[in-house]
Amino acid sequence: MSGIVTAGADLFAQALTDQAVPVTRVDWQPPMPGTADDLIAVAADPLRTDANEKAAAAMLAVQATLVDVAPASEVLGLERGQFLHAGPPIEWERASGPLRGALMGAAALEGLVADPEEAAGLFGAGDLSLEPCHHHGTVGPMAGVVSPSMWMFVLEDQASGRRTYCSLNEGLGKVLRYGAYSPDVLERLRWMSSTLGPLLATAVQRVGPVDVTGILAQMLQMGDEAHNRNRAGTLMLLRDLAPALVETAVESGFDAGFNNREVAQALSFIGGNDHFFLNLAMPACKLALDAARDIPGSTMVVAMARNGTDFGIQVSGTGDEWFTGPAQLADGLFLGDYGPEDANPDIGDSAITETAGIGGFAMATAPAIVRFVGGTVPDALATTRRMHEITLTENSRWAIPVLDFAGTPTGIDVTAVCRTGILPQINTGMAGKQAGVGQVGAGLVTPPAEIFPKALAALAQQSATRLPGTERTVAP
Repeated sequence: MSGIVTAGADLFAQALTDQAVPVTRVDWQPPMPGTADDLIAVAADPLRTDANEKAAAAMLAVQATLVDVAPASEVLGLERGQFLHAGPPIEWERASGPLRGALMGAAALEGLVADPEEAAGLFGAGDLSLEPCHHHGTVGPMAGVVSPSMWMFVLEDQASGRRTYCSLNEGLGKVLRYGAYSPDVLERLRWMSSTLGPLLATAVQRVGPVDVTGILAQMLQMGDEAHNRNRAGTLMLLRDLAPALVETAVESGFDAGFNNREVAQALSFIGGNDHFFLNLAMPACKLALDAARDIPGSTMVVAMARNGTDFGIQVSGTGDEWFTGPAQLADGLFLGDYGPEDANPDIGDSAITETAGIGGFAMATAPAIVRFVGGTVPDALATTRRMHEITLTENSRWAIPVLDFAGTPTGIDVTAVCRTGILPQINTGMAGKQAGVGQVGAGLVTPPAEIFPKALAALAQQSATRLPGTERTVAP
């Protein structure tokens, strides 16, 4: 007897092991309930294999570079009274506390109200517009609110000319993206618009395109996973931009007009904000995933996003449609006296990092992350290995030293999630559920399981149109 494979039959497997019979134990469970017929239909789709190969190749080919920093009004065309937010579409009536807080603060930042609290009535009446960041080629961490005066990182894949955007990172604690809107929060944002943004724009113009994809490859080998740990990435960015920042103050007659104090303040702010590079990692991941969109037959997830109420995914083969379910509470560590009762369900566009194969998918390369989000080092290693079971490929540019430099698991496959029941692992910050509170902790979370069967059903319906004689009706 050469050996036996067992799935779930532990008593039988142990009996064979006791008799010196070679046994391979496989962790297996049935597909998600109600998905069997849809899995069969999608598996038979003649486009699926080639479509997924095309989507994965397109994603992996992207080289994200930082080419500019500019106001949202300029690069996104946002006008007074227009606001973007993280996650799938949502109305003010269903908006979570941190999202409401961030929107109210942004309205005050734009001078629409004197007191942030006054903005609630304007949003409730529909006088101010709300749209998802993803609908504008943009991503935003946590609440992800973008308003016209905020300055944005501009990333470009120079081979295709496609661009994506993200606001500048404020740091941790009581910040707008966590729903805080106190005077010091707004004062910091005004400084970022008046000084930090223009300084960074000048530096990027002097240095030329900054290779963000390359920095991501390096930082993953230096202990970052590019979602909740960005220390090495932030310092490498500072290394690239610092000389140009200093030059703006020492050259006489330079029209930017920055003084030594302003440059020193900017350098100190970036160097003291370990999460600063997150707002470059996110649009870099979106830029790669956007290249894989709209490929008929592809089952690859191209976006995961949360607005604090809903968790939504988009899939390459189903266009701009969102498949949503209730956002989940993260399980993790809390700051100070905060506890689970203080936390809002998961929020933010930052799960775009996991969608691209880093963040929670790359926890094996950043064992120190467990001290921030909870869990253990063996958990981190196991998570990365497990994510390979639900992805189409691996990214060899983003290698993990402790796993013999294997690439990160990349390209979440809807069919693999439904077939295995394994959900994508996300590490995340936690915002207080009350508007104005700010950050209360960090932890681990997964999407609501039901969104993947929803996406699978839509894919199966499309597959039926390509398989004569298999037309079917998919329940709404």
